[in-house]
Amino acid sequence: MPRILGVDLPKGKRIDVALTYLYGVGPHMSKLILKDVGIPPEKRAKDLTEEEVSHITTTLQKGTYKVEGDLRRDISQNIKRLMDIGTYRGMRHKKGLPARGQRTRTNARTRKGPKKGASAIVKKAE
Repeated sequence: MPRILGVDLPKGKRIDVALTYLYGVGPHMSKLILKDVGIPPEKRAKDLTEEEVSHITTTLQKGTYKVEGDLRRDISQNIKRLMDIGTYRGMRHKKGLPARGQRTRTNARTRKGPKKGASAIVKKAE
């Protein structure tokens, strides 16, 4: 099972599909990376040699492509910057609400979390 940038790639899949398991690598970027390295995309991940895996790793670490840790860090810094300068999007991120114009009266459960049931409103009976 090849390991690239700390991620285990599925060994039974084609290498162009297996590379998409890396954060920030989609089908198009996967094909570009393989073209740079010179590996045919129909090759299976389990058939890669150590040399080919190291070529892919060095290509990704060169800095041309932002993937995994660098990309995650950049995204979190961008969100933190928005919160610090007080933009509308930054405030939505702080409050844990949708930031891109979605409705919140219904259907925002992924961002808002589970419903606060009616039990929180009911008075104590004495």
